[in-house]
Amino acid sequence: MFKVIDEEFICENCGRQVPKLGYSCRNHCPYCLYSKHVDIDPGDRLEDCHGLLEPIGIESNSKKGYIIIFKCQKCGKIRKNKAAEDDDMDKIIALSAKQTMI
Repeated sequence: MFKVIDEEFICENCGRQVPKLGYSCRNHCPYCLYSKHVDIDPGDRLEDCHGLLEPIGIESNSKKGYIIIFKCQKCGKIRKNKAAEDDDMDKIIALSAKQTMI
């Protein structure tokens, strides 16, 4: 079950203060796009891993826009999350370009 949690946090990858999103759940840093592996289901905070989720790719969805693909640096699991309106578009473009080179 989806649980809405929109809170500020300090990014463990880049160290920047990440503000609340305001219209949905904030689950990744808008500056470096990294996230943290804390949920089994969105917002439940039940995942024991707590590794950093590295952004590794992008999917484009006509209804949802850009979807960021993450890989946990600790356990290797793949997670996906919708890009936020304030995400660094240069980082999203770089992910997209990196992905097409693979």
